[in-house]
Amino acid sequence: MYAAVVNSFGAAPVWQPFPEPEPRSGEVVVDVLAAGVHPRVRSQADGSHYTSEGSLPLIPGVDGVGRFPDGTTRYFAVASDTRGSMAERVAVDPRASVILPEGADPAAIAAAANPVMSSWVALRHRISFPRDARVLILGATGAAGTAAVQVAKHLGAAQVIASGRNVAQLAGLPGLGADEIVPLGDIDAIGRAAADVDVVLDYVWGGPAADAMRAVVTARTRKGARLDWIAIGSSAGHEAQIPSAALRSSGLTIVGSGQGSVGRSAFVAELPAIIRVIAEGTIVSASTAVPASEVEAAWNAAEGSGRSRLVLTF
Repeated sequence: MYAAVVNSFGAAPVWQPFPEPEPRSGEVVVDVLAAGVHPRVRSQADGSHYTSEGSLPLIPGVDGVGRFPDGTTRYFAVASDTRGSMAERVAVDPRASVILPEGADPAAIAAAANPVMSSWVALRHRISFPRDARVLILGATGAAGTAAVQVAKHLGAAQVIASGRNVAQLAGLPGLGADEIVPLGDIDAIGRAAADVDVVLDYVWGGPAADAMRAVVTARTRKGARLDWIAIGSSAGHEAQIPSAALRSSGLTIVGSGQGSVGRSAFVAELPAIIRVIAEGTIVSASTAVPASEVEAAWNAAEGSGRSRLVLTF
């Protein structure tokens, strides 16, 4: 078979022959139809993700849509760090899959499921999401952040404040449910707009998150009110200098959401509902589909291209 293969960390995958997958107990071999190139996949490919095994060569890809041996078309997640979904065939545990609704577009599902899942699982499993919550999203102009605007509203948020770097893309978020938009660089404006939010979904971390955290905590009118800050991504840096006073002088609680902090069973339990809202068009995500054989050129061209998620089709 052919696969997108990473032969050197930091280099784009190459479309080349690769041995057929050997399923472990409980797994089946699936014919892949589409696989998304998510930030999680890029960190897998450059060896920087915290779950990386450091082994080469590897096939990247953490999820996708494929045709199963029983003839069904399903969204699936992949457990292996080295034998991912960006191949003509992959071994999958059927328990980590969900049948697509009739008429669902495999490429659209492959593009949206991972971005939607990041905020959906965070709000459903990492905190007690309050009724009519007020939510701030940092990094709202990326694919996952744009999905988070819609997810928060779908799960019952009364107010969503969206903040991001790309001003042009930020301007389009009210059409997807954002009640207020604030440029990520305007820290004072973030503090004013989000002074009394209940939840922050943070896709940036690094310096911008630390600055926003200081501004929000300082501006709060109810100092002791609980503020759940959920770290999901780190597009602006892996480390943030958080002053201890922010924790001592407010109801701020910082948690993370991702592999390790949320068990695999939690992700699997949420899959049917996530796939349904994507298939129905309740939550939309922009995507760009290219043939998997063009992965090397597409991989480099799409890096940092904004909210449109690259999808390989087979």
